[in-house]
Amino acid sequence: MNRLSIAVVALVLLMLSCKGNRTASPVEVPADSVASEVADTEDVDTLEQLIADTPMPQAADELFDDFLFNFVANKRLQMERVLFPLTTTRNGDTTQMARDDWRMERFFMRQGYYTLLFGSRSEMAQMNDTSLTEATVEKIYFNTGAVIQYKFRRLRGAWMLTQVDTQPIQANANASFLQFYHRFVTDSLFQGESLEAEVQFEGPDPDDDFAKMEGILTPDTWPAFAPELPDKMIYNIVYGPRKPRTDRIIFMLRGIANGLETELTFRRHGDQWRLAMMKE
Repeated sequence: MNRLSIAVVALVLLMLSCKGNRTASPVEVPADSVASEVADTEDVDTLEQLIADTPMPQAADELFDDFLFNFVANKRLQMERVLFPLTTTRNGDTTQMARDDWRMERFFMRQGYYTLLFGSRSEMAQMNDTSLTEATVEKIYFNTGAVIQYKFRRLRGAWMLTQVDTQPIQANANASFLQFYHRFVTDSLFQGESLEAEVQFEGPDPDDDFAKMEGILTPDTWPAFAPELPDKMIYNIVYGPRKPRTDRIIFMLRGIANGLETELTFRRHGDQWRLAMMKE
């Protein structure tokens, strides 16, 4: 996330210093070996435990990301920050969920990474906006074709979960891209056909841990650089009111414990989305 408590930041820095400068992309899912997967899971478990054991500072309500990290790690806090009875909607039917029916929601903490969809760089900047009063966490299930939206509002200075809605993917604001994305990550032939003639690339320099390299990826060289992307379920966080969709989507995948990040920028030409840039 963007800004954590001092204790969490210290832990993350300690993890990074112990591991050294890693150049692997966070989109390598699953990990290359059982050992590395276990290590990443242990890092997330340690991070989650530290958050749970540390009282949430009042400042954590300023940024939604800070609040969300505490919300998913601290059961007591989570129960305090759900507005019961909780309004839930599904297929047009609205019900009220009682406190006793709520189950601890950990969102993406158990998988060690999360995904985001932005229509522009200005949307990305909203992650650091302390004036936001609403945010939505989306669980996007490709196997069932459903999107579960967890809607948060900042009420009297405190973030609260106020509503949970379930809708079909085709009703989502990002429906066009989501349908394309699922085929892109599950059909290698279609993926190769969905690249710009030249894909801009920026990534770590294998010869210098502190430097970046830039270049061009073509359909011929793409297979050697293509990351493994989640294909069954992804997350998205909408910061503030939902913006009208554009012909560009910045798909971001961020590691939780390792601080790694990958961006894939897609552009739509008519009805066809194409990958235009990859940044690690």
